[in-house]
Amino acid sequence: MNENSCPSCGNELIWNGHYHCEDCNVDYKKTGYCPDCEAELEKLQACGAANYFCNHCNELKSKSKVRFEFQKQA
Repeated sequence: MNENSCPSCGNELIWNGHYHCEDCNVDYKKTGYCPDCEAELEKLQACGAANYFCNHCNELKSKSKVRFEFQKQA
């Protein structure tokens, strides 16, 4: 399964400023959650690298441990 698959149909999502499923015609937001406290993480991006910070735990979290969810956008 692709890392960025549509939660409804499983097809690959396309990035065009946001995630979009052409088959379902739905836009999605990808959100990361802390593996320790389940709080929504802040994405920090610089020099081509993405890091995830938990404001609740006050520490950086490894991308490999972050739980990602796609949420439908209105």
